[in-house]
Amino acid sequence: MADSICRALRDGALEGEHAPALTIKDNIASPFGFDVFSHVLSQLSSNILAGKSQSRGLVLVAFRRSPSFYVDFLKRKGVDISSSHKWIQILDCYSDPLGWKDGFSLETSNVASSCKNVKDVHKLLSTIIELGQGLVGQGKVRFSAAIDSVSEMVRHASVSSVSGLLSNLRSHDQVSSIFWLLHSDLHEDRVTAAFEYLSTMVASVEPLNQFGNGQRSNMNTFPLLEQSFAKGKFHVRFKRRNGRVRVACEEVRVEQSDVNFTSVSSDNGMINEGLIPKVQFNLQLSEKERIDRANVVLPFEHQGQMLAKLWTD
Repeated sequence: MADSICRALRDGALEGEHAPALTIKDNIASPFGFDVFSHVLSQLSSNILAGKSQSRGLVLVAFRRSPSFYVDFLKRKGVDISSSHKWIQILDCYSDPLGWKDGFSLETSNVASSCKNVKDVHKLLSTIIELGQGLVGQGKVRFSAAIDSVSEMVRHASVSSVSGLLSNLRSHDQVSSIFWLLHSDLHEDRVTAAFEYLSTMVASVEPLNQFGNGQRSNMNTFPLLEQSFAKGKFHVRFKRRNGRVRVACEEVRVEQSDVNFTSVSSDNGMINEGLIPKVQFNLQLSEKERIDRANVVLPFEHQGQMLAKLWTD
């Protein structure tokens, strides 16, 4: 399923349609959203370098980490960045997002550009497009865009303006695909719904074990809590062009710097426990109930015998 997401972003937009868009959302109970975002980023980068992607460049809008972090991350993932200036540009909204460090030396490189006023969403949009066109030109060649924290954007700008930026990127003729990270527990439901509405795919990272209905953790639940911070449920909702929605689920496990996805099988009791509804009654009949049911005479059961008796009389 994670592979399906990466393929959709790799294949990009169909002629006459908007670019596919992915929302990755997590919460404090299962904080793996950035790990999933990084995994998607490395997969798309590898596809771009290998010439397997519709997009020929990538613009990464960095709110959560510095450009050097992403350069080092891609190196660790085996992505060749010797020619990175030809296929990736990182818009640095992390080092000085509000322009308070004028006069100080900031991190610069041939793949990074600084943004010193993240409140100006219109300028931010034009900068992303300019960086993308600087990679692929202004013809029909496309580029992809990634935003590592829409939640950070909403801190500095209105939801409507951020939604407008994402919508304008999706509809731009040269944008192949776009994906972003959202921390859903930092926002009201209407805010999360607004960004999901713009998406063709929504990937949610959720904990394996949820303690609700007043249930409190104790010494026996500590191992479950520890597991919740090592792995979780990965739910993905795909919106198809015909209006239908497909939902799938995998298990995501974070091990050091790697993210692994495995299918959910019936043998995995811990996953099934969260998927099967708990009811307060037994759905199966007891032996006595089965005998009582067999002894019930239904009104139509002996109709044939009654008709035969009437004809003989």
